[in-house]
Order: sequence, then structure tokens, then C-alpha cells
Amino acid sequence: MTLTPSMMPPLGTAAPDFRLPDSGNRSVSLNDFAAEPALLVIFMSHHCPYTLHIIPALLKTVREYQSRGLAVIAINANDPAQHPEDSPEHMARAAAEMNFVFPFLIDATQNVAKAFQAACTPDFFLYDRNRKLAYRGRFDDSRPDNDVPVTGDQLRAALDAVLAGSPASKNQKPSVGCNIKWRPGNEPAYYREKPKQSA
Repeated sequence: MTLTPSMMPPLGTAAPDFRLPDSGNRSVSLNDFAAEPALLVIFMSHHCPYTLHIIPALLKTVREYQSRGLAVIAINANDPAQHPEDSPEHMARAAAEMNFVFPFLIDATQNVAKAFQAACTPDFFLYDRNRKLAYRGRFDDSRPDNDVPVTGDQLRAALDAVLAGSPASKNQKPSVGCNIKWRPGNEPAYYREKPKQSA
């Protein structure tokens, strides 16, 4: 299997502005989280095996850190015309069945994914109080095809640092997973130029 790695944009990059609907057409924007000390943005697909592999541990982590002030959103940028399982109806059903505790937003134009330089699912972007990029990369070293326990240790270390007002370690590893399913002709240049990895 060929995997897509995350782009790892420069630390300190400002969070892109956005306003997106969830599957119930409720609008969510970057400004909605202005008061929170940190914001985690997750690009994910509810049926991607690399996302499904970490979902239980991810939800546990999110609940724990939400109690400490973390704001969390997930964004699905996949093209539902080619992948009907990414339709709003399927997203709403998955969010309910898996008890998502964060908004699950629809990036129909894929412009928000491009602004974040998202490339794969799952892809994590953690922003500090000033909405500067503090961490990007993986949840941990576990994959569906290895025996590494799912702990979320790498993201958790970054969350601990940022919520304490400190910089996260710069030793950050790219996430890998399924590629974002771009609309035909809509693949961003950064994605086309990124080398793929073998599982």
C-alpha cells in the first residue's frame, strides 16, 4: 500500500481562517474558538483505516484535553462525488455512532485543506493561544499493520507543552495515511510534489 505523508508546514505558521458547515449545516469558524488556549485541527475521514485505527484512543485523548481547555475540530475534505461514503449523511451517521465530541466539518471546496496544507488522513495541526502552529504530524507511531500500541504519546506531549504555555518539541514526525481524495484537477501543487511512502 502506498501511503501519503503529511506536509509538515513551518512551525509558527498562523492558523488559516475558515468557516465551514458540519453535516447538519451548522456553521463553525476559526473565531468561534478565540477564547480557548489551544486549537487542534484534525483532517480525517471516518472510514479511512488509518483514522479508524486510532479513533478510540483519539476520542479518549480529546475528552481529557478538552477538560483542560483544548478546542478541537475535525474536517473532512474528501470529494463525495467520487467517494459517496464521505457524503454529509454518512459523516453525520459516523459521528453519532462513534460519539464524536467535536464538530465534524465539511470542506466541500477543499480550499481549507489547501490553506492548512493538509495531505492525508489523519493529519494533525495544533495551534497555540496566538493561533500559531505548534505541532503538526502524527498521533503516535502505531499503524494498522504494526504491533505498536496506540497511545497518542506524540500528540499528547505537544498538547501538554502548549497548554502549559511552552513550545512543543521540534522533534516532530509526519503523519501518514490515506491521501485526501481531491476532486479531479484540484490536487494542490504541494501534494503533487510530495513523495509517497510504501507501507
